[in-house]
Amino acid sequence: MREVAVGEDVPSREFTRADRQAYRTKVRTCLDVFARMLAESKFDFERPMTGLEIEFNLIDDAQDPAMRNARVLGAIANDDFQTELGQFNIEINVRPRALGGTALDELEAELRDSLNEAEKRARGEGAHIVMIGMLPTLTGEHLTGESLSANPRYRLINEQIFAARGEDLHIAIEGAERLSVHADTIAPEAACTSVQYHLQVSPQEYAAHWNAAQCLAGVQVALGANSPFLFGKQLWRETRIALFEQATDTRPEELKAQGVRPRVWFGERWITSIFDQFEENVRYFPALLPVTEDEDPVAVLARGDTPQLGELRMHNGTVYRWNRPVYDVYRGRPHLRVENRVLPAGPTVVDVLANGAFYYGALRMLAAADRPMWTQMSFQAAEDNFESAARLGIGAHLYWPGLGEVPVTELVLRRLLPLAHEGLAAWGVDAAVRERLLGIIEQRCITESNGAEWQVRTFHAVDDARQPLDRRDSLREMLRRYVELMHSNQPVHTWPID
Repeated sequence: MREVAVGEDVPSREFTRADRQAYRTKVRTCLDVFARMLAESKFDFERPMTGLEIEFNLIDDAQDPAMRNARVLGAIANDDFQTELGQFNIEINVRPRALGGTALDELEAELRDSLNEAEKRARGEGAHIVMIGMLPTLTGEHLTGESLSANPRYRLINEQIFAARGEDLHIAIEGAERLSVHADTIAPEAACTSVQYHLQVSPQEYAAHWNAAQCLAGVQVALGANSPFLFGKQLWRETRIALFEQATDTRPEELKAQGVRPRVWFGERWITSIFDQFEENVRYFPALLPVTEDEDPVAVLARGDTPQLGELRMHNGTVYRWNRPVYDVYRGRPHLRVENRVLPAGPTVVDVLANGAFYYGALRMLAAADRPMWTQMSFQAAEDNFESAARLGIGAHLYWPGLGEVPVTELVLRRLLPLAHEGLAAWGVDAAVRERLLGIIEQRCITESNGAEWQVRTFHAVDDARQPLDRRDSLREMLRRYVELMHSNQPVHTWPID
């Protein structure tokens, strides 16, 4: 997941008290200008666009992490691919597009072509690209300060998080097995690779879309879970959620006990405006990267131009909401987006597109409902759904108004798939496209299979059949099969287990 929203590198430096004071003043000025822009309706939203980011892992021929992202990116030589936190991570940013017609089919073909070419070039550097929530072959030795990418901003944010904490991280996760380890860097965050879906919205529609996305978050995670192993242990079905929340926590135990909010955050209430979230960020969270820009946003707005609001965007990029607000400027026009960050990468391109189709379709209908879902369920219920889905995956039981506590598969088949079909039709998506992609979600529910289930079942099949095989070798064999099937682009519910 991206450490800062602003794409420019942050140079290595020391921050003074004066830097922090100047930054706080500038962020509040940006917030005031943002409020004026909202009041004056200065945003581009007439042609809503969607965007997509996918993070990947790099492995070697032994299925272990390959610390070669700089060399691989040099070989790929494509600006769509970028560095990420760990030296075994890269990311692709897909250019924004409309959803209608056959756009999702075209995106699938484009992504497959890009990844096939990138994989071919990565092989020349002794690496392979894997689309998975967390590498099952990762060990603590792979996640140290030396494994961080060379970009100075990663070192800087690492220093700032640990300066705020004042002590090492304690990562403790209990699932089928128990993990308890300590870390002295944020490198464990690099284990978490995700898909991020973007949707451009108007200021007036942002709150409804964010609230709807929060209602859907647990369902998304249950359907798309793909991260059951960490450091050789079987934990949650989507262990990435728990790990990311802990690996970037700036709070020592005393501040947690006082109720200080975490920077990886589901939130705490339904909202009425996008301004609520930017204002919360400024009010609740101290700066991690207090870098001020030369721009005077008041003067820029006064002359009729669009301010970049660099400090506000930087600050927003260091508060890791699972559904995050985004302010951005494209060709001189400002726009707003909901960035949906809840899902892991993989297992295949077509699975990623099916997850996206379900999200965009269901989101559209929930956001436009006459009686909004968030007026019928508490915010705590939505957060409980999110955690339960992360723990149990497609086997989770979730709360839904009108149904009570039900299996997520039943909820999707009875209520949400019909909504998603209707929403995609409203987006103008061709019938054949929505039938194919949402048919994948339907079959996942019928077979109760997703990436996490396949990994767990395959690992145990391998481990049981090949005793006394070392557990790490069983995980390597499972990952080898995963990578082979990933390249087939057959949806994960069709993958064999043998």
